[in-house]
Amino acid sequence: MIQNFQQLRDVAAGKGPVPMAVAMANDPHVIESVSEAAKQGLVRPILVGPVAEVEALVNDIAPDMQYEIVEAKDKQEASVKATQLVSGGSAQILMKGLVDTSIILHEVLNKEYGLRTGNILSHVGVVKVEAYPKLLFISDGAMLIAPNAEQKEKLIENALPLMHSLGIEKPKVAILAAKESVSDKMQATLDAQILVDKNQSGEIADCVVEGPFALDNAIDKEAASIKGIQGEVVGEADLLVAPQIESGNILYKSLVYLAGAESAGLITGATHPIVLTSRADSAEAKLNSIALAVLVATKE
Repeated sequence: MIQNFQQLRDVAAGKGPVPMAVAMANDPHVIESVSEAAKQGLVRPILVGPVAEVEALVNDIAPDMQYEIVEAKDKQEASVKATQLVSGGSAQILMKGLVDTSIILHEVLNKEYGLRTGNILSHVGVVKVEAYPKLLFISDGAMLIAPNAEQKEKLIENALPLMHSLGIEKPKVAILAAKESVSDKMQATLDAQILVDKNQSGEIADCVVEGPFALDNAIDKEAASIKGIQGEVVGEADLLVAPQIESGNILYKSLVYLAGAESAGLITGATHPIVLTSRADSAEAKLNSIALAVLVATKE
């Protein structure tokens, strides 16, 4: 089982290079992260965007990088062409460049040439903090605003292939809330009970789902023991399912910016992994996200 990002990058490098289409690659931050991923043997870049601008940036930042280039005059055209490269089999990973998230995801969901699976799209953040012995997965802090129990079930299903690709055979899933008992006054606890019941009946398979948990009980055995909470997931969660986007987003960013966590993230639920990073993300986070995508794309 992969337990940190160095291991993740090493394993991914052994499976690459994987062709990756980058929508609107005419951005220095994008070229920097893509060129480093190519240098480490993770990807074979297919850069989509205004050819003159992209080539000028590559010549300035990474003149030795081997790449293909596809002309696209604007964000819309670049998103269409990059998505079609993936759906058509020329690339195995889609990466967002200098383009609005809404534009590229619109093409991902296009019924004619997109990457739809029938499931919802969701975001999985991955962090490694010094205080926790393994990688911690968090969903959803970027896509689903207020998921109901059915949508939380789908985002668990979306996250499983990602965790399986890292060697986590039976992920431990913690459904988060602000308390550990089920209450009619707190929807997150009711959702947790529904998801636990579905896991026990086999409707949610290939993982162990428990909850509701406050965060401390999901990641700290001593805290759970003091409260008399027991279970397979207690203190050993792999995936934390947030009640809604605000809590997921705050948790993920708190770990990154206050606890100094290494991080990565992917959009899941499509036919292929989607790297959708922010310009504010560190170069390391972008590289980790690409490596994560390589493992998902190459999982047998």
